[in-house]
Amino acid sequence: MKNFYNHPYHLVDYSPWPLTGAIGTLILTSGLMKWFHNFTMNLLILGYIIIIITMYQWWRDICRESTYQGNHTTKVLKGLKWGMILFIISEIFFFISFFWAFFHSSLSPNIEIGLSWPPLNIQPFNPFKIPLLNTIILISSGISIKWAHHAMLNNNFNQTFESLTITIMLGLYFTILQTYEYIEASFTISNSIYGSTFFMATGFHGLHVIIGTLFLMICLIRHKNYHFNKIHHFGFEAAIWYWHFVDVVWLFLFVSIYWWGF
Repeated sequence: MKNFYNHPYHLVDYSPWPLTGAIGTLILTSGLMKWFHNFTMNLLILGYIIIIITMYQWWRDICRESTYQGNHTTKVLKGLKWGMILFIISEIFFFISFFWAFFHSSLSPNIEIGLSWPPLNIQPFNPFKIPLLNTIILISSGISIKWAHHAMLNNNFNQTFESLTITIMLGLYFTILQTYEYIEASFTISNSIYGSTFFMATGFHGLHVIIGTLFLMICLIRHKNYHFNKIHHFGFEAAIWYWHFVDVVWLFLFVSIYWWGF
């Protein structure tokens, strides 16, 4: 029988998911190395499967704790909010490292890259084609997710569902366009410091867009199952914070790497 304590904190039950998540990550990274060297993806796919199953089970438990068991008290929610804020701050410094590497080489290009930026024989993307379209897409998604939040606060179920769906579609559209851009690129990640900083910065941002889109998809499913209301929707609110962070990072990427670097 579960013990109940006279305090507002949630004591997490024993859970196997941190262990299975760690095992899945180990298998995934090992499979990635095996794919690089032996061109076989069996271990990589196994790692993905374990991580996806772990994510589903772990998120299911959290949804139960918050929605059905009432364990996410005001004090717990305050801790979750600070945890999300600190996580986003850590992500900001993560991207600062990429911008640091970019500006370190672009503001003072050395002789190894021809004393010019972009380096010799590098044909950068035209910032006013796909990059500008992607900028418009992400700005539009920021507006639609704000609309969804406003509708949630006003208990408008249908508008929340519609605007959240639009945001997810815009996120998927962004990913498709960035994939097409990578396929059409005239340079690779191994083409000098320009290729390295470009693909690392935009690639990790693209990964964050995929994660944010998945985050919003989970929120859409939970909203469809009536897990949220105007005073109980922190999971949705955290997804909104994360999505706005992704939008702001892209604006910096567009201005510095695409436009200024052109």
